[in-house]
Amino acid sequence: TVFSRANETCRLCSFPGLSESVIAAACSRVGQRVLHVDRRSYYAGNWASFTFNGLLSWIEEYKQAGPSDEAAQEKVEEGEEALALSSLDTSITNVEVFCYARYRGNTDPGEGHLSRPTFINEAVLAGDEVAQASGPDAGAEETQPEGEVPPQAYETQGEWQDEQQASPSPAESQPEPKKQITYTKIVKEGRRFNIDLVSKLMYSRGSLVDLLIKSNVSRYAEFKNVTRILTYRNGKVEQVPCSRADVFGSKQLTVVEKRMLMKFLTFCLDFEQHPEEYQDFSVHSFWDFLLTKKLTENLRHFILHSIAMVTPDVCTVEGLRATQHFLRCLGRYGNTPFLFPLYGLGEIPQCFCRMCAVFGGIYCLRQSVRCLVLDKESGKCKAVIDSNGQRISCSHFVVEDGYIGLDQRKNVDSRQISRAVLITDRSILPSDSEQQISLVTVPPVEPGSPVVRMVELCSSTMTCMPGTCESCCAPNPPLSPLPRDREGSEVPSVLWALYFNMRDTSAVDRSSYDLPSNVHVCTSPDAALGSDHAIKLAEAVFRQLLPEEEFCPPAPNPEDIIYDGEGPQGEGPGFEEADPAEALPSQGEVESADLFFLNAIPL
Repeated sequence: TVFSRANETCRLCSFPGLSESVIAAACSRVGQRVLHVDRRSYYAGNWASFTFNGLLSWIEEYKQAGPSDEAAQEKVEEGEEALALSSLDTSITNVEVFCYARYRGNTDPGEGHLSRPTFINEAVLAGDEVAQASGPDAGAEETQPEGEVPPQAYETQGEWQDEQQASPSPAESQPEPKKQITYTKIVKEGRRFNIDLVSKLMYSRGSLVDLLIKSNVSRYAEFKNVTRILTYRNGKVEQVPCSRADVFGSKQLTVVEKRMLMKFLTFCLDFEQHPEEYQDFSVHSFWDFLLTKKLTENLRHFILHSIAMVTPDVCTVEGLRATQHFLRCLGRYGNTPFLFPLYGLGEIPQCFCRMCAVFGGIYCLRQSVRCLVLDKESGKCKAVIDSNGQRISCSHFVVEDGYIGLDQRKNVDSRQISRAVLITDRSILPSDSEQQISLVTVPPVEPGSPVVRMVELCSSTMTCMPGTCESCCAPNPPLSPLPRDREGSEVPSVLWALYFNMRDTSAVDRSSYDLPSNVHVCTSPDAALGSDHAIKLAEAVFRQLLPEEEFCPPAPNPEDIIYDGEGPQGEGPGFEEADPAEALPSQGEVESADLFFLNAIPL
């Protein structure tokens, strides 16, 4: 293994996650020796993306998780002491799975799966787990033999229950019904799914996109622009007009409302230049400020929930800044402010891991750090001991919050984010194009309760198979699934659903952990739509490690590398980097054309 060289010294030992991956890449880029270990078999920790079968394995892992029986005795030298890390990740809890897609009932699932699949018509099913299909029929076509009625419900005794109504003859089937997607079909096409554990997007002018451009890490990924922003209002889903073209082309706003909205958005774009407009409301809520602008109920709903995306009780200045940030992100790469990486959000941590590896970082999966070795005199971490008992010296240790034991948590007050992953047979708002990427906002049912945000993805994002949509919701998604589709209904039918809670420690202060000063804790994903907190945390930790170094300097492009003896006039060895100011387009150029490494794939 990579640990075969005992007592090898590394500058940084890191565990997984977006912040940790960015820190590892930044340290490796400036010449530090980095060791990145993970007890899991995949990258990115709680920021990961899975194939469908991979997600089933992840579910089983957390349902069967239990404390380790490993001995706590560690061999340490005189003047040292061992600090054990948690052997159980408690950041994910309350994992529940529901399957509503029909299963081809001629074959029983093989051994090693969670349970037999369960199906419903209208009722909400609670507490049942899903099974991964296997056996000789797993790869068969999803069609029934002629004259055979597909199973509709599965009873607890394990017998199939036939539909009450006979299937119509081919002559009566006008038009031909949409081909039904079964659970077996989902499993068969499981590698075409890339399911995220978090529901986040990338602001086109956010800190993550800026870092991807600055560091040249963007070359490792491709992106698509989110095509529309939706909201749930008055019992139906509506598209939110946010850009100038959307506002004037909207059919749900009157001419007066269009003028009022454009006037307000124009003010928000440079509201600092007009303090007289809002200074009297600096101590009042943003909602109160919107009321004074005499905006209609339609406009207040759109601005608050889908443009500013803040709660009604936030202060006026914060609401105006959120609106301004949204507007400034418009038009950089498309008609909305957001980007989404192809193959899922788990690609972003992997891109930084790739950057780290290019500059000498060492990665080892399915290997864990069992404990830290502390120097009694200085109180600092001087080494780690892995799960094989091997010792590796290190100067700093970066770890995800989930690995910190309860003994090292003083007053850690975290909250739980309720997340849901839904696979549906169509979009929540069908349109002429089936390749829509949507951000959906569901306002709170009761005042004070959190907003539900859902990112709905189509097959062109390489996250689901054609004919389905994939959605990830947070926080507190509704626990009742969408209703089954009826004849002539455009309501999507949920085929499969996963619910779980994820611990959010983004608001926890560093002083809440009883750890050595050279042990740096990174938090789990927060409930925000963007990733600004993770990037700011990564930069703050890097400043503590290497205050004199530049954070994530740009990596050289292949065409900029000049090898010894190959450059013009036989210039010196190594490579020369192009000036970042010359390599990146100016702001005006960015506005007029997509960057080649953030190019949106056409629909």
